[in-house]
Amino acid sequence: MRQVLLIEDDRDIAEAISYQLDKAGLQVKVARTGEEGLEASRRGADLVLLDLNLPSMDGLEVCRMIRRQTATAHVPIIIVSARSEEVDRVLGLEMGADDYMVKPFSLKELAARCRAALRRAETSSGPAGAYRDENFEVEFDAYLVRYRGQEVRLTPKEFELFRYMVERPGRVVTRERLLEHVWGYDTDIETRSIDAHIRRLRMKLGPARNHVETIVGLGYRFVPTLRDAR
Repeated sequence: MRQVLLIEDDRDIAEAISYQLDKAGLQVKVARTGEEGLEASRRGADLVLLDLNLPSMDGLEVCRMIRRQTATAHVPIIIVSARSEEVDRVLGLEMGADDYMVKPFSLKELAARCRAALRRAETSSGPAGAYRDENFEVEFDAYLVRYRGQEVRLTPKEFELFRYMVERPGRVVTRERLLEHVWGYDTDIETRSIDAHIRRLRMKLGPARNHVETIVGLGYRFVPTLRDAR
């Protein structure tokens, strides 16, 4: 049975979510604080559901720390929060979350999103080939990116975005297409919020960041060869 770690301090909400996910065939472990959640994540989880308004440690910091830990960097994270402003969603994505749901939400939809996130994680773990050119080595099955021999560490969602563009070198991909193929289902995430993931991806690419071009009014494209940013 797949393990879901729910980091939520509201007991009523935690019980309602746990009940719905249990009906969906998922086992739920509840942590009431950010510190408890971080410790539980180190012991193993297939998916993290994360509230932002936690006692003593903000959920955004918890998200950032989960992504920084080698043992948990690959685990999908869905933020479940009452914070509904676009800036909150963008910050959540920039910290490494894969999805963002605003309270109140449908518990059945949450269960569906959990199952979809787990399916994507399972699918991405299988062998799927690689991409190589004069600058990049991208191992799809290992979630590994190297630029001129140097490893670039990406979160799973950043890798999936990069992979989708790498598999279509020189072709423009719209935000809507990225949303459909990388997230795989309708989501509350605004298409413009995908820009947060792209900004973080470019930051991690460093001198290779200009290989991901913005096409104003359309979307993005991966360009295999160009002059590096300095």
